[in-house]
Amino acid sequence: MAKNTGGEAETVDQFLDSTLESVDSAEALVLEVAQKAGFEEEDLHKIGMAVRECMVNAVVHGNQYSAHKKVRVSVSAGRNQLTVTIVDQGKGFELSSLPDPLAEENLLSNSGRGLFLIRAFMDELQVRRLTPHGTEVTLVKYLGQK
Repeated sequence: MAKNTGGEAETVDQFLDSTLESVDSAEALVLEVAQKAGFEEEDLHKIGMAVRECMVNAVVHGNQYSAHKKVRVSVSAGRNQLTVTIVDQGKGFELSSLPDPLAEENLLSNSGRGLFLIRAFMDELQVRRLTPHGTEVTLVKYLGQK
């Protein structure tokens, strides 16, 4: 784990295995930084859920549980915001190619709501397909906003 505390923001980087156990590790890491930054319990719950959803996507859909691929989690807490970046080493995807989870034909589906939930829990969501492979998802939560 790399830790950079130069300046006002604390940034922590960690490379995790492509396992579901890593979901818990990523959530714990992010929540520790968020709690130190002053986020309240309700926001900590939302942040934790968003990180879990994003990590499950990275492990299951991105890296497909590959023992040879890692998930990078980077968390930074500045004066007024928390930024979490999760990067997998999968094939990547385009956000526009995902089905609408609220469309009638998808309402009873067992999956497909992760990014929808992340948008609801966080203040900002950015998804970027990387070249030659991988997806970078950046989540932002502002301190003191509902």
